Amino acid sequence: MNRQKSGYRWVVFGVVMFTYFLVIGQRSAPGLITDQLMRDFGVSASVIGLTFSIQFFAYAGLQIPSGLLSDRFGPNRFLIAGALLAGLGTMIYSLAGSEYGLMLGRLLVGIGDSMIFVNLVLIFTQWFAAHEFVKLLGWTAILGSVGAIYASLPFSMWIAYAGWRIPFLVTGAVLVVMSLFLYGVLIWQPQKRFPRENSGPAAASKTRVSVWQTLLSLASSRQAWALFLCHFGLVGTFTGFIGSWGVPYAIEVFGMTRLEASRLMMYGLIGSLFAAPVVSWLASRTGMLKLVYTAVHGLVLMSWLSWFLSGTSPSYPLVVLFIVLTGVGLGASSLTFALLRPSFPADVVGVATGFANTGGFVSAILLPILFGNVLDLFPPEAASLGYHYAFAVPAAFSLAGVIGVLLVREAGRKPARHEARSGVSI
Repeated sequence: MNRQKSGYRWVVFGVVMFTYFLVIGQRSAPGLITDQLMRDFGVSASVIGLTFSIQFFAYAGLQIPSGLLSDRFGPNRFLIAGALLAGLGTMIYSLAGSEYGLMLGRLLVGIGDSMIFVNLVLIFTQWFAAHEFVKLLGWTAILGSVGAIYASLPFSMWIAYAGWRIPFLVTGAVLVVMSLFLYGVLIWQPQKRFPRENSGPAAASKTRVSVWQTLLSLASSRQAWALFLCHFGLVGTFTGFIGSWGVPYAIEVFGMTRLEASRLMMYGLIGSLFAAPVVSWLASRTGMLKLVYTAVHGLVLMSWLSWFLSGTSPSYPLVVLFIVLTGVGLGASSLTFALLRPSFPADVVGVATGFANTGGFVSAILLPILFGNVLDLFPPEAASLGYHYAFAVPAAFSLAGVIGVLLVREAGRKPARHEARSGVSI
């Protein structure tokens, strides 16, 4: 039986998704214990900030190499290795006796995390038909939102009950065990069930294009840069703001407690959770992926612009609405990869996915820095005015996303001549 028609593909989906859920949770969970880490290890906020940054720099920097290797050698073993490294890194983090142990743990988590999403997309490509792909990405976005929610209030409650080390240790151990499950589900069982099917990346007789040719073709591809900007405009704006300045904004502008501010930011995750199935269903139902995605980008741009134009004292209901709408953009961002799959040949889908995914994390790294630089221009007593002008940063980033989605070519259109070189059509 063909693997894309077998019931076993849903076993693959379930195990891969649970692994993704755990990794997403560990991506942001350390933000819950910043104060505890500073107290336990006697370090400054800048040291803890560096610990967090190491993980995201590793993730962003390894997206393209991870895609290249997966295109060459297949996604299964790299997904297994990613889960194993993320698990070991989380365990090392939980057992750390100094800030250097924390950094090593987060570095391994970042390296492992960099192998998860790219290979998840490639595995779905192997196991599911093209018409199922948009819905699968929608479910992936839903689970990502659930993972982020789990890494906030539920994980925080676990930490309050058991301390911070045990939750991280247990989660890391579960990820290590999941790497063994992944081996059985992705490699051992398929070899028995589908012996005639080649699950490798390409037939041995196929002429391979050099890495440099692939990278040059990607760097000169309008479609690749357009999808990079799509992710830059949606993912980075939400993740960068919510993960850095969202809570301080609510505290300083609305006078909220830290718990109240955290609950306010949760509205964004709720928006993401709601948007993921709705947008994926709408795009799949109508077949007009670009039109649906353009509408989402326009909605997010209007939200950030309205937030900027609302001045120094926006009403609380409006802020809730803005946060929900920016979360909608995050939930819909899986359409980047729905547009990507038919745009690139199978032997470069991995590196193209990594390139597009890098856009979101470059944005998430840059936005907190630029946002903070704007805030530094104003004294503490003028914090509301500083935040007002700082919202021009995510508005500009979301404008880049609108430009990106407008540049996207819909599947079926012929690429320009300069985008087809040496057998690599990008």
